[in-house]
Formats: sequence, C-alpha cells, structure tokens
Amino acid sequence: MIWNETAECRSREEMRRLQGERLRETVERVYHNTPFYRRKMQEMGLMPDDIETIDDIVKLPFTTKQDLRDNYPYGLFAVPMSEIIRLHASSGTTGNPTVVGYTRHDLSVWSEMIARCLSAYGATRDDIFHVAYGYGLFTGGLGLHYGVETLGGTVIPASSGNTLKQIQLLRDFGATAIACTPSYALFLGEAIAAAGVAMKDIKLRIGIFGAEPWTENMRREIEAKLGIKAYNIYGLSEIMGPGVSHECECQCGSHIIEDHFFAEIIDPDTLQQQPHGTTGELAFTTLTKEGLPLLRYRTKDLCSLDESPCACGRTTARMSRIIGRSDDMLIIRGVNVFPSQIESVILGVEECEPHYLLVVNRVNNLDTLEVQIEVREDFFSDELSKMLDLRKKIGHRIQSVLGIAADVKLVEPRSIPRSEGKAKRVIDNRKFE
Repeated sequence: MIWNETAECRSREEMRRLQGERLRETVERVYHNTPFYRRKMQEMGLMPDDIETIDDIVKLPFTTKQDLRDNYPYGLFAVPMSEIIRLHASSGTTGNPTVVGYTRHDLSVWSEMIARCLSAYGATRDDIFHVAYGYGLFTGGLGLHYGVETLGGTVIPASSGNTLKQIQLLRDFGATAIACTPSYALFLGEAIAAAGVAMKDIKLRIGIFGAEPWTENMRREIEAKLGIKAYNIYGLSEIMGPGVSHECECQCGSHIIEDHFFAEIIDPDTLQQQPHGTTGELAFTTLTKEGLPLLRYRTKDLCSLDESPCACGRTTARMSRIIGRSDDMLIIRGVNVFPSQIESVILGVEECEPHYLLVVNRVNNLDTLEVQIEVREDFFSDELSKMLDLRKKIGHRIQSVLGIAADVKLVEPRSIPRSEGKAKRVIDNRKFE
C-alpha cells in the first residue's frame, strides 16, 4: 500500500532534482538565519549561490551532536521562538541535552512521514494503535501519536511502564498495532504468557519497533510471541524523530523519506562521501525543516545505502540495518548512554578510583548494564554495610544521570585491566548482526 505515491515513487532523476531545489532553499535559510552556519560557510569561502545541485552537498560543512550542545539551547534554530510550537530533547553526555524545535509546518511534515511509515506496514485507518513509547521530551511517543491520527487510525497513548496495565489495555481496547522498543515487545510477550492471558484475546497484527538496535532473530522471537508482523522504524531527534526511514512489506532495508532528508554515507575518518553499497557512517541533511535545519549531520550510525528498485513499488533509497557506531555511544533500552556520563558520576565519588568498565548484556531479551568500579584502597572494606551503602549511592547517581538503572559492582583496586593505549571502557556482549 502506498500512502503518498507522488513522493514515494518518483524517478531517481526527479528525486535528485527536487532534493537539489530543497537543498538550495535550506542553505539560503541557514546562511541568513543561523549564525553558526553562516560563520562556517564564510570560513570555507562558501556562499549560498555556490550550491546549485544536490551533488554540491559535498561542499557544505558537517554538523555534529557537539555543535548542538555548544549552541544549547536554541543557538541553531533558524526561526524566532515565536514560531516554535514544540520542543523535544535527547540526553546529553554529561550535562546539556540536545534540543530540537519544531514549527507548525515541521510537525505537519513529521505526522505525514509517520503516516507513510504506517501505511508501508499495511496499517489503515481501521487499526487501533497502542503507543508504548515514552511520551515527553523523547520523540517516540508523540511522533507515533500524531502520525496515527494523520493516517486516521485510533491511538491509545499508553506510554511506557506498568506492564500489567499495558496488557489489560491491549486486551480490552482491542489494539491491532503496537509501537515500542523491540526489547520491551519481547518482555511484553513473556509477561502476557506469565499473566495467563490467552493470545486469542490479543488482537495485535502489526508491530512498529525502533529506538534501539535489534536482530533478525529478535524479530522472529517477537513475531512468535505476539503473533504479529514486526517492522523496523528509524529516526533520531536531531533530524526529526522516528520516521526518517521505515521498512515495507518486503523488509529488504528501510526506505528513507528522501523528499525531506538527503542521506549520505561517509568515511568516518576521511569524511569523504562513499558510493552506495559501501558501509560507512550515515549523515543526513534536512531539506524542508524550518525550526532546526541541519547540514550533513553525522549520526555516527554505520550502515550502507541501496538505490535499486524495491518490489513494493517505492523508488526511495533504502538503508541497511545499523551494524554499529563510529563513536562510543551505547543504546540501552532505547536510551543513549555515553561512557563519559558514567565517568562524570564516578569522578564525583571520593571513595572511587577513576577506573571503570561497562558490561552490556541482553538477558531474557532485555538489555542489562553492569558498571564495575574500582574502590580506593583506603575506602575498600570488608564491612558489608559500607559497601552496600556506597553501591546504592553510586547506583542512584547513575540512574539520575542516565535515566535507566545500572547494576553497580564494586571491585578491588587495580583489578580492572589497564591499557597502554586507549582504555577499553565497554564490553558489549549483544549481537546485532
């Protein structure tokens, strides 16, 4: 099913022509309205008139998450705050979050994008959507919410948490589609079985999962446990939120909403644009965004692009599954976690050495985070109550910074391996192939 045939089935030549037009408009907008980009372009000797076609995108500067932090909160906005009607934000490494602003036009575009995604999954206005992504500053809940309404479906704004209540709502309200993280979907499937609820009483047929990496094996498990067809949705708050790309019924990559975003694969070391089919770092340029237009935003996600025709009829380029990161960020239960966040907590605890190790596992289909921390020799004690109190204190501080719980393990001084080069801070035992 095609939601927007004009946009989703353009020829490659027509798409690139449209992208070129919209890129020129975006460059004009940021040059005149965003001092950050005007300064960057002037330093490069670049003027808006130098951008004529989409191929000229390689002349433009890159944007990083650090640029958003350095200009916190509104320094990269391209419109006055009187035109911003909603703010979202994602977690920062040690302090400021990255803030995203939306104009009324931006929200309209975003809602239409999500409607395209839902239609590609086979959803219609007759479906009832149980949205179990978090609502609030996180883009997942409200992003899916307004997309469902644009499609014409019924939305249940369940948000996250309270699993027994979620099960009751699924059963009683007759939801036919669910949107949440894949790990929570697996947990939900197990909880439904444990609660003794018969699957014939659960009407789900479609699952919309994103915000964290997941595997084909995980897809099969989710489909078996919930009796659904499971689809991937991709996005990031800086670019828009969920819906930047989506799978279709063919499930051979995620279609990028190319009339609103231009995707590139770059070499993370040389920053040179790479040909399609090459695995590298994904970068996005927004083509129609008003509130926070971004040029060549480095996602740090590693994947490849494919422009070959898809059997579904869509002609938009597809991105492969994310196979890793070009930085040290972890995604745990849908939350961005940087080792530097945990390091900042440890450095503020006088009883601890600045040596730690993060161990990430997937247990019963949920991500777990263990933080091993060396305790200073003069504080290390055989007295169990002292160690428990310290462990609890550190655990509370980590949760307040990350927003998720971690299992804190206190270890003896000099027990964490040292390295002469870059310290190995993370052991991620999850598999995303």
